Amino acid sequence: MRTPLFRLAALTLCTLALSACASLPDTSASRGLEPAKPAPPGPPSEATAVLRAPPTYPGNAAAAKAPPRPAPSTVIKADGGGNPYGDLMDRIRSGFQLEDEERTAVENQTLWFARNPAYLDRVFGRAALYMHYIVEEIDKRGMPMELALLPVVESAFEPFAYSSARASGLWQFIPGTGNRFGLPQTWWYDGRRDVVESTRAALDYLQYLHDEFQGDWLLAVAGYNCGEGCVGRAVRNNLAAGKPITFWDLKLPSETRAYVPKLLAMKRIVRDTTMLGLEFSPIPNEPYFTRVDIEHQIDLKLAAELAGVTTDELFELNPAFHRWATPPQGPHSLLLPIDSAEVFRQNLTQFTPDELMRVTHHIVAPGETLAGLAARYDTTEMTLRMLNGLAGNALIPGADLRVPNGSTELPAKVLRAAARVDGPTPTARTAALGSATAAAPTRRARPQVHVVRQGESFWSIAQRHDIDVNTLMRLNGKRPGQGIVPGERLVVSKSGASNNRSNNRSGRNNPVESGSVQRVTHTVRSGDTLSSIARRYGVTAGQIAAWNDLKVSGVLRPGQKLAIRTRRS
Repeated sequence: MRTPLFRLAALTLCTLALSACASLPDTSASRGLEPAKPAPPGPPSEATAVLRAPPTYPGNAAAAKAPPRPAPSTVIKADGGGNPYGDLMDRIRSGFQLEDEERTAVENQTLWFARNPAYLDRVFGRAALYMHYIVEEIDKRGMPMELALLPVVESAFEPFAYSSARASGLWQFIPGTGNRFGLPQTWWYDGRRDVVESTRAALDYLQYLHDEFQGDWLLAVAGYNCGEGCVGRAVRNNLAAGKPITFWDLKLPSETRAYVPKLLAMKRIVRDTTMLGLEFSPIPNEPYFTRVDIEHQIDLKLAAELAGVTTDELFELNPAFHRWATPPQGPHSLLLPIDSAEVFRQNLTQFTPDELMRVTHHIVAPGETLAGLAARYDTTEMTLRMLNGLAGNALIPGADLRVPNGSTELPAKVLRAAARVDGPTPTARTAALGSATAAAPTRRARPQVHVVRQGESFWSIAQRHDIDVNTLMRLNGKRPGQGIVPGERLVVSKSGASNNRSNNRSGRNNPVESGSVQRVTHTVRSGDTLSSIARRYGVTAGQIAAWNDLKVSGVLRPGQKLAIRTRRS
């Protein structure tokens, strides 16, 4: 996002003239997501009491003016006929319904956003993954498109956002409200961070609040912040005093009084982008991800390998999972980039359920304990209990236990989410993983996938990510002379390795860093499969396929030579 200085100066002077003596937004409630963020909203209230909305009366102007719900627009693709919006932001603008309010609070919030284009750039960079899905769901329900911008105010579109009030996810549900709207929170999974489920729950809650408050969307948004009980009491107090019951007339907490103006200010930022001297990078008006059913538990690092994406990218789309694998009781599905889904489905067929979980089996011998087995297999007692559905620590001799056979190391954001579930004293294994992550921050210090913005080139992207231009082109299968287009996703570094110009080949399918591998040639024998060969060398079928330009589902011929990269012994 770029802001010409002379235009920003003009905006500042105009705004100050209109709102002379107005104070800037209170930042005391900052969630810590962005150091310079204006006073972010608090989470929805734990209150679950059902408020019956007061009757409409002439002083309730907002309810009287509430527009009827429009019919959902046609769901179309950016390149299909009949779609007037190639840019998702244009589609959002066309669906705005809330009446603009000339209020000092809105002016102040607008000015703050306009003065911080770098913040907006980061927020909408993250939003590009999720925004189309949210817009589709809002469109289906005929709700105001301003609500698609609510996660900017709630979480800055950070799916792992967590507040001091224990609110979590894009839509910042607290535990009680999450349970109330069908978002389970378990050792494996937190539905409040599930992109699809939390969006469903948030829109359900907002629609409920809209209906309770007689069609007044500003009261509904206020209720989302402080709870329907809080707004309901303020409404009843004003009714008793003979005062209007619009949002602007109610006595509400200071955080809530700043919350609604932030949403209206964000509407102005999106609606009047050019006039404000700002520029948004286009977000394609087409789905970014799709849901893929997997039927079984799966190791999430393996899932990333099978999809050809990085572990970080997988968790960005599936932030509800905070362990190394999906839960045994489900959901047995993943969100994947659309262009990765088909290869994932094909690769999935090559693996058994145990291979998908990267587990081995241990037959319990007399005298063995869960603590002893946890130490032997470098895991935790809790992990063994959860993996095997054990109610306690008692073991029966002869029992067949599943134990992890691969790395359970997780990205830092996921580790923090898991630590909140584990409590203030994390397990030794979690603590060790946290220490390892802190000791080697360069392993995940940069994003692994870059979404091309307007005006960018291979050279500028390579400079930004400190990678050689030729390496960047090879990583993405590009030839000299080929261009890139806004919205295209480029792999910019190795999975789980630091970005630097000495990385002269793609490491996405490399099991270890350069200098610690040995290259061997395997001669295919009758009955060999990619999966059986991969198990023999301690790699994955997808890696072998990538090293040898094969399809994972392809047929091997006896006598065929395969290049294998494996750790030095």
